[in-house]
Amino acid sequence: MSAILPSKSKNISATVLIIILALSGCGQKEDTTKPQIQPITESVYASVNIEPDQLYEVHPVVSGIISEVYVKEGDRIKNNQAVAQISNTSSKLNADNARLALKLAEDNLSGPGSVLKTLKDRIQTAQITHRQDSTDYKRQKRLWDQNIGTALQYEQRKLAYEVSKQTLQSLYKEYERTETELKAMVNQAENNYENALHGKNDFTITSRMEGRVYSVFKEPGELISPQEPLATIGKSDAFIIKMQVDEVDIIKVKTGQKVILKLDAFEGQTFDASVTRILPQKNTRTQTFMIEADFVSPPNNLYSGLSGEANIVVSQKSNALVIPRRFLQEGNLVKTDDDQIQVEVGVMSMEYAEITSGIDSTTVIYLP
Repeated sequence: MSAILPSKSKNISATVLIIILALSGCGQKEDTTKPQIQPITESVYASVNIEPDQLYEVHPVVSGIISEVYVKEGDRIKNNQAVAQISNTSSKLNADNARLALKLAEDNLSGPGSVLKTLKDRIQTAQITHRQDSTDYKRQKRLWDQNIGTALQYEQRKLAYEVSKQTLQSLYKEYERTETELKAMVNQAENNYENALHGKNDFTITSRMEGRVYSVFKEPGELISPQEPLATIGKSDAFIIKMQVDEVDIIKVKTGQKVILKLDAFEGQTFDASVTRILPQKNTRTQTFMIEADFVSPPNNLYSGLSGEANIVVSQKSNALVIPRRFLQEGNLVKTDDDQIQVEVGVMSMEYAEITSGIDSTTVIYLP
């Protein structure tokens, strides 16, 4: 018994040693690959938010207390339709006073009791007097030329003629001056009335477009100022894709590029879109740039505020020499049988990197 035990112990030790050596050999085996020819697509990631087209905040022109709100969330609205009314007692009185002043100015110019009508009557009377004085003067002058009558009679007729002539000319001038002044007063009253109406209209908040009311922030009785929004209004049948792109990727994005979009509300579905606008100002809080895109074929039942994610396709190649990105080291180095080689890279996807020079499809590369 004592001779057999050592023999079994040696066999067990040999077996363990073989297993350890085998495991050690497996651990030393390096992962390798070779560059392959295949399609590659480079894209830029963006977070997504859906907004109605032409969405804007409705602000009042004047401050005041809201007396009426005519719409609610979800309502369809027409262009120039009233959204709310601000209490405007003083502006209404101003408009009424301006209207009365305009009516008075118009009556003074052309009404039945106008100043011009009185002047016309005086001119007609002066014209009759002037004609009569002219006739009497001419008759007396003929008699005087024939040495008939007295010098006093002649001078009286001549004086009456000249006075009536001067009176008539003065009335003509007075009429022209008065007409000009009254017309100016009418124009001024019209301007005042129009300004008063505009002032009155400023208290009625209206929509600048046809669309849908997406939110209402105020209720009757609340105070509002031009700095505060009353509501948001946008298109009811057109939506914009708003995307936030990191500043390190913004130089790759251009208008017209394809966008592959996923929305949380449409699980398992993707939608195609196209970049339409790149806003040039960076959001310093999020360190991102805002990108806008339009759906190629929008889904049904879109709602303002839907969120998701997107990939903006910035580059594509159908036949590219690529390696997995995990084999690419910092500085664009790859590990080969000839030690490390620096390569030039082109299109980069999440998993692969295009190699444009440095190695070929026969090069064996090792995982660093």
